[in-house]
Amino acid sequence: MTKKIFRSIILAVIAVLILSFSVVTLLLYNHFSNVSSTQLTDELSLAVQGVELSGEEYLKELQSKNYRLTLVAADGTVLYDTEAESAAMDNHKDREEIREAFNSGIGESERYSDTLTLKMIYRAEKLTDGSVLRISATQDSVVALLIDVLFPMIVIMILALIMSAFLARWLSKSIVKPLNTLDLENPADNDVYEELSPMLTKINKQHKQISKQMRELKKRADELEQIMTSMNEGLVLLDKSGAVISMNLGAKKLFDTDERSIGQDFLTVDRSLKMSRAVENALSGKHSEFREQRGGSEYQFGISPIESGGKTIGAVIICFDVSETAFAERNRQEFTANVSHELKTPLQSIIGSAELLENGLVKPEDTQRFIGNIRREATRLVSLINDIIRLSQLDENMESAKEETDLYALANEVKDVLTVSASKKNVEINISGESCVVNGVRRYLYEIIYNLCDNAIRYNNEGGRVNIDVHKDKNSVILTVEDNGIGIPFEHQSRIFERFYRVDKSHSKETGGTGLGLSIVKHAVAYHGGTLRLDSTFGKGTTITIVF
Repeated sequence: MTKKIFRSIILAVIAVLILSFSVVTLLLYNHFSNVSSTQLTDELSLAVQGVELSGEEYLKELQSKNYRLTLVAADGTVLYDTEAESAAMDNHKDREEIREAFNSGIGESERYSDTLTLKMIYRAEKLTDGSVLRISATQDSVVALLIDVLFPMIVIMILALIMSAFLARWLSKSIVKPLNTLDLENPADNDVYEELSPMLTKINKQHKQISKQMRELKKRADELEQIMTSMNEGLVLLDKSGAVISMNLGAKKLFDTDERSIGQDFLTVDRSLKMSRAVENALSGKHSEFREQRGGSEYQFGISPIESGGKTIGAVIICFDVSETAFAERNRQEFTANVSHELKTPLQSIIGSAELLENGLVKPEDTQRFIGNIRREATRLVSLINDIIRLSQLDENMESAKEETDLYALANEVKDVLTVSASKKNVEINISGESCVVNGVRRYLYEIIYNLCDNAIRYNNEGGRVNIDVHKDKNSVILTVEDNGIGIPFEHQSRIFERFYRVDKSHSKETGGTGLGLSIVKHAVAYHGGTLRLDSTFGKGTTITIVF
């Protein structure tokens, strides 16, 4: 702005100087032209008087370097000229000033030289004898006058420009200084030019509006940031070119990246073909979903376009960890298949035995054996159904009445119940510890000890032992069931608490059981907020520890 003011002042000075010099030159020229014309007219009047009195003798005796006198006869012949031989001169009858003088008594005209630097002024007057006396003089033209004053004008203009430059520089700085020191953060507090007051008032109003909008935007940004940070799901925002605008902590962990990915193309963060196609579809206005394994977990990705004003301006990627859901779905499918199989097996055995009895195909001495088979399979079927019901109740976290229950006393009850099955395999059951009371559902706690001990007997060796220990440790009650049986291979240890999972399916009928016992233990322990630990060595035995 300073330069603009400076240039404007200098240009204004130059324009004023040129205009001033032009006007002065024209005024001077007109003034001197009028003076010359008046003097020429006066000189002509004197010359006419002299010629009227003395004739040509007056002209011959007259000597003048400034004026030229010419006497012209009535027919236009030059009778006498003060600067040239009259005989050698052309007829002057057609000259403008001569013609006017013959017609009206007085004539005048002006003619420029070829270079336009000189102007000839003519005045003519008719004498009493019919002849015409003409006087002429030379005068500089405007062009000549400009040429004469050009150098002084240039000198004056340079001096004026130098002075104007200093003045313009000082003036421009003085004008701009208050503008440079404006406090735009507080426009209403400025004391500057009155002309700026409307603008500052408007700026102040806009400043307040912007401040309010900025506060609202910051509040929304903070809320969005808090939402994104607290989200367990991964969230990524992309612009219309596919570059990362924002990414929350969950997404950074999932895609194994950090803040350096902001501003980068998302393809540099994740190069999977599914993701690339999904992002491309979202930027073209289409929604995509797919599932994929990442880091041992299963994730569902939803990629949707972000639209504004009918145009796609970006995309949002939401990542859900659906490992538990997927695991539950697989378990449900496996559970349904296993239940169908486990129910079908005893039912087929019951139906087969019943058909043989019904059709009289069983010998009388074998009848009791078939009836016993039907009873055993029916009992197995009832046990299976009861176990399924218990698991369903535990899955649904159905509230049951809790009471103070002594685990040591429950262990003794279980020992009494399993004494018969233990004696069949010559397995010894030992109980150690102390009375420990737990606030829980007695039926579930009984199931925990019963199923652990039942498994320890089933998968034990002939003449083996099962040790049950109940004791306190600070604020916890610890239940341990240990056996020296066949043990569990390492590769199966992570799955033995799954429903219907068996380490050796070929011996499942020999050992009996529903395949749901350890699954019931796991869910019952979780229901009571306990923790479960398995320690097993194949061929040496198994120890299961539960901490309440």
